[in-house]
Amino acid sequence: MKIKVSRGEKIFQVFNYCFLSLVALICIYPIWHVAMGSVSSGTRLATETGVILWPMDFTTIAYEKVFKNPLILTGYKNTIFVIIVSLMLNMILTILAAYFFSRPKVMFKKPLMLMVLFTMYVDGGIIPFYLTLKDFHLTDNLWGLIIPFMISTYNMIILRTSFEAIPASLTEAARIDGAGHITILLKIIIPLSKATLAVIALYYGVSTWNSWFWGSTIMRDKAKLPLQSVLREILISNDTTGMEATGADAIGIEISIKYATIMVATVPILLIYPFIQKYFTKGVMIGAVKE
Repeated sequence: MKIKVSRGEKIFQVFNYCFLSLVALICIYPIWHVAMGSVSSGTRLATETGVILWPMDFTTIAYEKVFKNPLILTGYKNTIFVIIVSLMLNMILTILAAYFFSRPKVMFKKPLMLMVLFTMYVDGGIIPFYLTLKDFHLTDNLWGLIIPFMISTYNMIILRTSFEAIPASLTEAARIDGAGHITILLKIIIPLSKATLAVIALYYGVSTWNSWFWGSTIMRDKAKLPLQSVLREILISNDTTGMEATGADAIGIEISIKYATIMVATVPILLIYPFIQKYFTKGVMIGAVKE
């Protein structure tokens, strides 16, 4: 049985599709512009202005120059190390904290939760934070990008809400059968919260991947810079050391090198995101509405 759609609804749908298509185009075009510029001739980029829809004199010289820069490869290595180690610590600590605060009978639960929430609104400041890192010998050290950022209060609250949404009857039945907290967490809570855990892992991963400030602040040795800090050096400081071209290609090559560097730093996270995107709405909203 077909549902009759009114004329106003049809007009709204057409307008909605057109508007959302325009928004999608506005979001996609900057990435497309950079991608096409990264495989275009530096000479053409220096002389042409305006919209770039297709490569101008297709060439991969910019990527060749980028991957010859040792800082790009060491930046990738440092970033991958930081992401792997920090993501494991992030998830372990966040899961444990969320489980603790999701249990109904916890002594001093509200005062402890208020103390945790207090950290979301009050910050000690950049200088005290840096001095603390310095006192603990975490400056010029990759562990300085891991240890101070091992847990996010916001992510912990999302995960706690998800854990609280799991029916208490399941955990009570497990307790009757003799299960302890570790067994309940590993066998019941975590398997039922996979969607939320995927979202939290993506939040932590993207945050770590995009982080450049503290890498640029506490690192003195360029060989220890994460990828995004290297990208900043290239884009902001115009530091293309080790990537210069010669001859005719030298004209405007800095522009295509910057475009190629942006693509090298952005593509990995763009490739991962679509596979986890389906968990976003389900993972964040689960447990948000309670009966």
